[in-house]
Amino acid sequence: MEDKYRKALADWLATTEARPVPLPTPRDERLRALSGKVDAVIGMRRVGKSWLLLSHLRELLDAGVPRSRILHVDFEDERLAGMRVEHLQLIEEAFFQRHPDSHGAECWYYFDEIQNVPGWEKYVRRLLAEPGRHIAITGSSAKLLSTEIATAMRGRSLTTQLWPFSFREVLRHRTIEVPSTWPVSAAVGARLRHEFDRYLETGGFPEVLDAPADLRRSILQNYTDVAILRDVVERHSVRNAPLLRGLVRRLVLSVGCLASVNALTKDLKSQGFAFGKDLLYELLAHVEDAFLVCLLPVDARSERRRQVHARKVYVVDHALARAAVPGPGEDLGHVLENIVYLELRRRGEVHGYHVTPTGYEVDFVVSDLAGERSFVQVCATLDVAETRERELRALAEAMDETNVERAVLVTMATDGVEQVGGRTVRVVPAWRWLLET
Repeated sequence: MEDKYRKALADWLATTEARPVPLPTPRDERLRALSGKVDAVIGMRRVGKSWLLLSHLRELLDAGVPRSRILHVDFEDERLAGMRVEHLQLIEEAFFQRHPDSHGAECWYYFDEIQNVPGWEKYVRRLLAEPGRHIAITGSSAKLLSTEIATAMRGRSLTTQLWPFSFREVLRHRTIEVPSTWPVSAAVGARLRHEFDRYLETGGFPEVLDAPADLRRSILQNYTDVAILRDVVERHSVRNAPLLRGLVRRLVLSVGCLASVNALTKDLKSQGFAFGKDLLYELLAHVEDAFLVCLLPVDARSERRRQVHARKVYVVDHALARAAVPGPGEDLGHVLENIVYLELRRRGEVHGYHVTPTGYEVDFVVSDLAGERSFVQVCATLDVAETRERELRALAEAMDETNVERAVLVTMATDGVEQVGGRTVRVVPAWRWLLET
């Protein structure tokens, strides 16, 4: 078995080192590269985790670091399937056999999807204890590379969560300059609105951005299928795969809506599935762990209230939701809400959604780096007077109740300031809000 992996690793190193390193689109997230710390990059498959490593690798090469000091291994490669922790020692053996002068020198190690090797953390911890070792790892599991790594690395890791491209990153990918000052000219505004309409269609998965329009939906559906199979069914030995698929479909169709275990149970059982609530709780945790779906709790000081109250559903990329419900059946307001949610996750802390004493709902309670709270509401259009009154009243009540001074209402097109109940609410189109900060 060791001979098999020795050959596989030698083949991998020879192949990858002979291949030119691409120049990926720069991401807003970057490796911290602090001495004595492991960089752990987590996120759903295909969001660009490997490219983030390659981007850092390219920076090293541009800075004059020899390629012989850089080791990159992808544990998704079929030749490395079935590796166990005792086989990981062969990696350095193969590397130093190929580059003997690098032994004892400062080296950089990049390990993609390392969670495929059970017990990997022991190996990484041992490597980190050796001087001159810089380590970055990626994984498609929130649990394995977020909560567990904090314990396994004993405080010697830094976690970066990577999402699909933001609107800003999509513009960068298309070499379109992002304005540095606002407001912008009519021509620039028209171009940005056009690009935002494209972003609504394509989403932010890097591969999908340049894919033919007739293939986007099938590519996105394949992403969902692979995440279900590899990151849930196989990893957690899920036996009831049809129930899991039914649950994922139900969640993807519920973007921006409230979902409770009781409601999900009733809905899925009406479709003929037989299961207990404990299994549903487990599957929900696994789906979140695979980054497919995010469940936002109500904002409350009481942990019990946060746990028992229904949660709002968002998916890792709004295009996944549009792929599930193409055409007139989709709700543009909920798609826009998903985009805003992901941007808030990229920017900082999202505490939850807010419900006023009279039952009005505010989509997001957030805080800035200084800890100051504010509200963000999302509504596709304010053209209908009843809709405008409802959205603004929800914000005004929430601001009065919590004494929060700032609120933003994100729309598709409306720009301006609204006064309601003695409170000031800024109204801003999504394409501008996504780029301003």
